[in-house]
Amino acid sequence: MERNTIWVGTSWKMNKGPVASLVAAKELARMSFPVAIQPFVIPPFTSLKDVCDILSGGRVAVGAQNMHWEDDGPWTGEISPVMISECGAELVEIGHSERRIHFGETDWTVNLKVRSALRHGLRPLLCIGDTSDEYYHDVTNETLARQLKIALHGVSEEDLSRVLVAYEPVWAIGASGRAADATFVETTHDHLRKLLRNIAGSDSGSAVKLLYGGSVTQENAASYIALPNVDGVFVGRAAWNVDHFRALVEGVVA
Repeated sequence: MERNTIWVGTSWKMNKGPVASLVAAKELARMSFPVAIQPFVIPPFTSLKDVCDILSGGRVAVGAQNMHWEDDGPWTGEISPVMISECGAELVEIGHSERRIHFGETDWTVNLKVRSALRHGLRPLLCIGDTSDEYYHDVTNETLARQLKIALHGVSEEDLSRVLVAYEPVWAIGASGRAADATFVETTHDHLRKLLRNIAGSDSGSAVKLLYGGSVTQENAASYIALPNVDGVFVGRAAWNVDHFRALVEGVVA
């Protein structure tokens, strides 16, 4: 990807069954996107292969919503990186706050998953974020530094450039979330960029794509993209409808 590529994507979460996912994927396949944009969607596992098949060779990248770090084994209900790769996915979302809060995800299991994804040629979309309590007590930077350093521990400088990092304040996501102030996002992403350079031990940390997510809408997406060190947006419910997704993309490059 060119250095100036803007990533715009959405996870469908536990929405869109196989039929609805196929309809959405076919609509996406017919759409054209500006060359500066790298669009991506992350469907449920039940539709992952079908969506990958429809969008294969096109502009829209496809990812999985989670994965186990082992290639195979007695892990009931889990999906391996090998399975995700065989489906044709390019990305895998790792460490989303919903996984951390409700399903026992830890900084250490996030690290295992990031390294496993990279070994299997997948691009990790690493999600990090602070809770409302951490934000209120002014420890956002410390929280993100811990999450980022542990998640990327043992990742080579070469592999680091393949990682996408999405900062998603826990207090900004979901139906009751509130959009973060652009000045706060700018300051936080500047902090994250410095952390990435420090982790890399060189300026190669500048190559890592930093996305912002959390109550991103058609109305505010462009204002986030315009900020230094914001290389894209990871959108929630505002992009689940395919037409809304296209309108959001068009608004970003308008």
